[in-house]
Amino acid sequence: MSPRQTERETGIPHPRETSKLFGHREAETALLTAYRSGRIPHAWLIGGPQGIGKATLAYRMARFVLAHGQPLAPSVQRAEDLAIDPDDAVARQVAAGSHGGLLTLERTANDRGVMRTVITVDETRETIGFFGSTAAAEGWRVCIVDTVDELNPNAANALLKILEEPPQQSLFLLVSHAPARVLATIQSRCRKLRLRSLATNDVIGAAASAAELDPNDPALREAAEASEGSVARALTLLGGDALKLQQRTAALLARLPQVDPRELHTLGDSLGTSDRVALAAFIDGIDRWIAERLHADEANANQNLPRLARLAEVWEKIVRAARDTESYNLERKPLVFSVFGWLADATR
Repeated sequence: MSPRQTERETGIPHPRETSKLFGHREAETALLTAYRSGRIPHAWLIGGPQGIGKATLAYRMARFVLAHGQPLAPSVQRAEDLAIDPDDAVARQVAAGSHGGLLTLERTANDRGVMRTVITVDETRETIGFFGSTAAAEGWRVCIVDTVDELNPNAANALLKILEEPPQQSLFLLVSHAPARVLATIQSRCRKLRLRSLATNDVIGAAASAAELDPNDPALREAAEASEGSVARALTLLGGDALKLQQRTAALLARLPQVDPRELHTLGDSLGTSDRVALAAFIDGIDRWIAERLHADEANANQNLPRLARLAEVWEKIVRAARDTESYNLERKPLVFSVFGWLADATR
């Protein structure tokens, strides 16, 4: 699925336009403390579940560094958080995607306007020219990768090369929904920063702020309580039909490896033919279920390595199939049958 597409369609601002951060005070303090020391690690791997504010934190850090280029300056030493005034020139440039000291690597559309499934090696090689350019803004250069999970193998290796020999005053902020699966050589060159799922009240505050909703709306609270700490998930579930669809998906997942073709037909019909929110809710439910299984098996990784490998491989197939279905507006029902067929085989 394309989180950025969903954001544009639902009116949710891009993380580069989001000035407020809900929760994650500990992670924000860790970044600020490291920067104030004057010896900040050049690369950070910001991991955690999807939709909890990882990219928002990355852009918040980027704005602060670009606005306060001297770590030992009194203004930095006195700062209590990474906030800067939204009307500051740096904040406006970052929101517009025009700041010369910031490079963002994320999936883009191809020549036909279809969203690519990966971040390509050619895009990643832009970092070489970016960090070597004298035309960029003086001082710090910041690269945000959103997400590093979407780098294809060649792109990951291209990023690794520049991480191995980072230029002076360079900062890499790598966002990941599954940091344990990031290339081990990239992990080894990053300070890891794990973000937890948000508390319900933080989800409500962030969702209300992002989508201009009433924070006292009972429907928003219900969606937040069912979101497991993800703002993106809460907004997806805000429509009652999406919440019911996830509940139906969860019931079918609980019966694996048994599958009921009639129930799959019903589920496929409920996805419609062009409802992106319904498709996002379905894939999100699958994502949560697989993540729970992977987390449970990690405790005994040596014994459960084959199962972990099967589930990881299936999840990659599901992501590719879902993106193709969304990008080309394909029928949803074949996707439902394929997904449950793959999961049934992987769980037998």
